[in-house]
Amino acid sequence: MTVDELAELFEGRTALVERLAELDDPLGRADEVVGELSDEELREALEAHPAIGATTLSARSAAEQGGDAEPEVLEELARLNADYEARNGFRFVTFVNHRPKAQVLEELRERIERPREEELRRAARELVAIARDRWQRG
Repeated sequence: MTVDELAELFEGRTALVERLAELDDPLGRADEVVGELSDEELREALEAHPAIGATTLSARSAAEQGGDAEPEVLEELARLNADYEARNGFRFVTFVNHRPKAQVLEELRERIERPREEELRRAARELVAIARDRWQRG
C-alpha cells in the first residue's frame, strides 16, 4: 500500500501514514503503530480527519456521514465538537458507519466526559477502523 493510498484513507499525510507506508501490512499493523505514536503524532492524525457534521468534507467523508440530520442536531454537533476539542485538544473522531447524526450526537455526549488520555486512544482506534472500512469498500 502506498503512502498516497494511506493518505486518502486517513485524510492526510501524517506521521501515522508515513510510518504505516513502511510496513508490509499497514492496516493489519495499524493498532500497533498507533500504540507507538506520541500524543502529538496522534493529535496530528486526528486533526487531518474532518469533524462530524462539518460542511466541508472529502467526497468519501460526505458519503459516510450522510445528510440526514435536522438543523438542531447539526447545531448541537457543532457546539459539542467545539467543546470536545477545547477540552481534549484534538478532534472527536468516531466510525460513523452510516449511522444517523443523532446517534453520533449521543455518542459524543457520552464520550465528552471521559478522561483525555482514554479519549485520545479511543479516537485513534476509531480512525483506524474508518481507514480499514474505506479500504475494504474500495
